[in-house]
Amino acid sequence: MRKLLLVISIFLLSGCLGMPKLVQPVNDFELNKYLGKWYEIARLDHSFERGLSQVSAEYSLKEDGGVRVINRGFSAAKNEWKEAEGKAYFVNGDSEGYLKVSFFGPFYGSYVVFELDHENYQYAFISGPDTDYLWLLAKTPTVPTEVLQKFVEMSKARGFDTDSLIYVQQESVQ
Repeated sequence: MRKLLLVISIFLLSGCLGMPKLVQPVNDFELNKYLGKWYEIARLDHSFERGLSQVSAEYSLKEDGGVRVINRGFSAAKNEWKEAEGKAYFVNGDSEGYLKVSFFGPFYGSYVVFELDHENYQYAFISGPDTDYLWLLAKTPTVPTEVLQKFVEMSKARGFDTDSLIYVQQESVQ
């Protein structure tokens, strides 16, 4: 019985790690190039970002070697900014775009960079633990049409519902 409880506890505390079957993290990932502010260009809907515009994520180094994550977005309905601070750590090593991220204590979810502008780090395609979580992030508030088309094509080929994408308003609403 004790072993069963231990296994269940480990499973629950590990959160939602893993990734969709057709998603593979990028290799040759360079965290120092990834750090900084990223704008959310597109996403699939989920409760923790519902109704937000001007969404951004800022990544910086933590003293323990992890990554500090600040997600921010504007709620027009409430006329206020929402912000959440989290932490992220590499799952298999710092040269692979596969991290676990937590905004709620010991509970982690997958953060899988499955496509990246390796040359300039201007855009990244991100998956969560399953095909319900998908983001296109960029270092600028807009991306060229070719990047958006590539995102949709690659995501659809990996089983994501690209017809349900939300294209995030990035221009100022205040």
